[in-house]
Amino acid sequence: MPPTAPWPRRVVIAVAFTVTLLAMAVPAGAHPYGYPQTVTVAADAARPEVVHLRWKAGGVDELTLLGVKLGLLPQDRVLLDGAISFQASDATVLASSAPFANYLLTQMTVSSDGHACAGTVDPPRDLAGSGVDVDYTCTGPVGVARVEVRMLSDLDQAYQTVATGPQGKRQVYGPGRYAHDWALGDVPAASEASVADHGHDRATAWKVAGSVGPLLLVAAVVALLRRQVRRRRLARARPS
Repeated sequence: MPPTAPWPRRVVIAVAFTVTLLAMAVPAGAHPYGYPQTVTVAADAARPEVVHLRWKAGGVDELTLLGVKLGLLPQDRVLLDGAISFQASDATVLASSAPFANYLLTQMTVSSDGHACAGTVDPPRDLAGSGVDVDYTCTGPVGVARVEVRMLSDLDQAYQTVATGPQGKRQVYGPGRYAHDWALGDVPAASEASVADHGHDRATAWKVAGSVGPLLLVAAVVALLRRQVRRRRLARARPS
């Protein structure tokens, strides 16, 4: 029986590269790399001067971390290894507090035609489950709203927010892109909001490619491994 052939060098290199990529993609214990927080942007059909935002945390541990930062929860909820000790009452404490409402109005702002819109926080019934609603009243009917979102960025700049607007438009808020123009009313086709959406589409394509790339690499490695196994089986089956 012929000796077992060593793994091809390209397979070893591909496996090592894949493991490195996957390890870099999801750093252990880094909260900003879990499920992203979300924001929904919507107009008010009955009141064209009002813009609705709904924010939802990516995980309950983020609510605890924010509560500690605002001085509403004890520091010992954050363990020495960085883990978060969440309790069901944490969301309730946060939801009913004035510091949390002020934090929302500071980290999420809306303006229209260069004028800031006044925000009002609707006390959430289920902060951990459905999030919190904030209504912004502008000086007049809103065609394009500039929405700035910096939620949790003061805790860690790596935090990002996935926002959804009218007609399913998407935007990812994060470092270097904390402001975005949303078309909510009748605006010209060549508006700044439209140009921003095209730029977002290109950015989204790169994000998808970055997510799918490691998976394609894994598939290629699996194919190479299967081919190697098949060759070894054929070598064993040949008469000596």
